[in-house]
Amino acid sequence: MTRSGSTQDTRSIDAEIIQLLIRLIKARSYPGIPQQEKEVVQELDDYLRSHGIETVITEVCDGRPNLLASVEGAKAGPHLLLCGHTDTVPPNEKSPVDLFAAVKKEGRLYGRGTADMKGALAAMAGALVHLKTSGILTCGKVTLAAIIDEETQTLGSEHLVNSGFKADASIVGEPTNNQIAIGHKGLEWLVVEFEGKAAHGGTPESGINAISAAAHFVQLLEKELIPEFQKRRDPVLGLPVVNIGTIQGGDQPSTVAAHCQIKLDRRWVNTETIEQVFEDLEILLEKIRSAQPGLKTEVFRVPDSMATMLHGPVTIDPEHPVVRAAQNALRAHELPAESLGVFPAWTDAALISREAKIPSIIWGPGELNYAHSPEESIQLEDVILAKNLYVSAALFFTGSLTQASEIKNS
Repeated sequence: MTRSGSTQDTRSIDAEIIQLLIRLIKARSYPGIPQQEKEVVQELDDYLRSHGIETVITEVCDGRPNLLASVEGAKAGPHLLLCGHTDTVPPNEKSPVDLFAAVKKEGRLYGRGTADMKGALAAMAGALVHLKTSGILTCGKVTLAAIIDEETQTLGSEHLVNSGFKADASIVGEPTNNQIAIGHKGLEWLVVEFEGKAAHGGTPESGINAISAAAHFVQLLEKELIPEFQKRRDPVLGLPVVNIGTIQGGDQPSTVAAHCQIKLDRRWVNTETIEQVFEDLEILLEKIRSAQPGLKTEVFRVPDSMATMLHGPVTIDPEHPVVRAAQNALRAHELPAESLGVFPAWTDAALISREAKIPSIIWGPGELNYAHSPEESIQLEDVILAKNLYVSAALFFTGSLTQASEIKNS
């Protein structure tokens, strides 16, 4: 017997978590599915309620709900949020496995959302059940928020923020291989449009070639802007990043291209401002317009890439209690705890931290390189480990215990 309950109880919860994860994978929740995340929320609701945990389900839009569920100790104490998103990206066109069959193979579970991030959702729900059934949460409060739409406009996190939800800290369960990430860069998906003038390909001097202008823009981006990023290195997040994702233009070989469009991914850091992100591009475009009189350009966000809140960068003080609680949890399970990383992708942690003022870390099972991939999968033992780590971190953060020995091998 450990403080966290019997070994038999723990094994039962662990087995339930895997079965829950399988059901979550089979519940498709990618764009185009009617009431996209509703079935995932129903599975979470059924699981939590079967263990006596009340839930609050709130429709955000079009039958797509957020779910909140909490467990409280008898004494007052800090409030910890465990947050995960219920949507996924669509299945890949070509995949060697059925991404919705939830196939187990050599200790891994294959399926869309295993890594990003239904594995973490199952672990978080299991952590709540573990805390509830064992009675070990003596102080404070732990809430699970399962929210919609992280992969597109982040409507779920905006709704959570606008609801006035408050907590003392949050853990966002994106795939970090169960290592602590204390921040990530901001994200802008931008369109750069070039409008020239069509002309016959035999007399190109009569037109204004938008493709040539776009090519000039790419050259300036690489020669002038990217080197400038060295001056803006963030002490935690590192260098800003820009990636040219797509380029499209022209009609046919014998016509001077009157239109060209570039879409790019811009990751920005705390040493920059959002105004600077747009100004950087405008400075380059002014040079191109000067070189090609009559050319028109425009920069704007990719439509529907965000709702209303800025997708900015986020960091947390490495000495914040939630960071220390997560490190203590790792130590309690005899895992390395000193290394604090940066998550390469953008997450709901930014809105939770920047807009709701809830300091956040990114910490969850799974490896990012499997997310969105044709072979998306997760090591099942990592999901169970994540559940145990979330339980331990919650106990440390809320003050329900102070010594690692009290939960070792729980």
